[in-house]
Amino acid sequence: MHETFSRPLSRRDWLRAQAAIAAGALATSALGEEVVTLPFENGERRLVKYPGKRPLMVLTARPPQLETPFEVFKEGVITPNDAFFVRYHLAGIPTEIDPDTHRLSIGGAVDKPLSLTLADLKKDFESVEVTAVLQCSGNGRGFQVPRVVGGQSGNGAMGNARWKGVRLKDLLTKAGAKAGAKQVSFNGLDKPVNEKTPDFVKAIELDQALDGETMVAWEMNGEPLPFLNGFPLRLVVPGHYGTYWVKHLSEISVLTEPFTGFWNATAYRIPDNGCGFIEPGTKPDKTTEIKRYKVRSFITSVLDGEKVKAGRELTLKGFAFDGGQGICEVQVSTDGGKSWSEASLGKDLGKYSFLEWELGGIKLASGSHELKVRAFNRAGESQPLEAQWNPNGYLRNVVETTRVHAA
Repeated sequence: MHETFSRPLSRRDWLRAQAAIAAGALATSALGEEVVTLPFENGERRLVKYPGKRPLMVLTARPPQLETPFEVFKEGVITPNDAFFVRYHLAGIPTEIDPDTHRLSIGGAVDKPLSLTLADLKKDFESVEVTAVLQCSGNGRGFQVPRVVGGQSGNGAMGNARWKGVRLKDLLTKAGAKAGAKQVSFNGLDKPVNEKTPDFVKAIELDQALDGETMVAWEMNGEPLPFLNGFPLRLVVPGHYGTYWVKHLSEISVLTEPFTGFWNATAYRIPDNGCGFIEPGTKPDKTTEIKRYKVRSFITSVLDGEKVKAGRELTLKGFAFDGGQGICEVQVSTDGGKSWSEASLGKDLGKYSFLEWELGGIKLASGSHELKVRAFNRAGESQPLEAQWNPNGYLRNVVETTRVHAA
């Protein structure tokens, strides 16, 4: 049973985590339990246990970027809190937050500015819950060829959780957005350590903020948010990449002009050409903000490189998801994509959740095999058989291949 963690992260906890990183730097690949190697260039990762987390793969220590080992996804459709990935942009992250005194301010172009405690949110507004995938924009970037700059993640910068909180719409309705309002911006307690580094502030359109789906959450999988996943409050934007899911949320501001901050206007942008991809080595004529997830699907019951019994009946399992249209079909190939069989779909936990799938009765002859899975959503969208490219390594949704050897 893994440790749970819901209290504030003390300075002692944080220093202990940094010491663990320093110790991890001494690890060698000979210590298999301390180092894993992802299947791409410079893919060696230390496994380090931060407070409230089981050992996760460390991409960077400052700011913390921790990736979920892919084998965790064998455990089920809900990703455990202690195994959930961590992504910060700024090194100045808080180490202690008192949930009783923490306040969320709502200001800008509103009739009635608000300053709310966690207790106010729970007492004065209707609580809602949604099961939704949180995925980093660069999930899978490490597989990109040609290689691009940025955190070289495998496919563990994602997770699925039950989020509980209050509708952003209800907060903005109480504050009263003024006529002419266009966007809403969000800021958290993490700060840059260099004055030239822009604070991490994100914005969305007012219509999206009022859609009844965007949330301010305080709970994850039935427990207070883990500290490293945004304690005590974070924004939840179902179906949209994690860049919008601001952690340690402290400020909401209604804007009358489009937000021009760095993290919207310069960072997290993709080619504005309808698909988001271009030819390797070229530059887009114009860009647009990254928004919704593309269709993705994975095999989780066997891992890449695993050995299986030849001739013994095998059941493959995994999950699929998209940006909210809803997955309607999953197909599996055991011959490298030459033929496909339809898998059965599991319990529907909502259009923003991982959707489990299963295909049984598979018998593999002796030798090496390429297993593939692809999904289709209700809008008719699926996944390409060949990986596509853009300058930031975003939007990866190629049909993934799991290589196994039967003997």
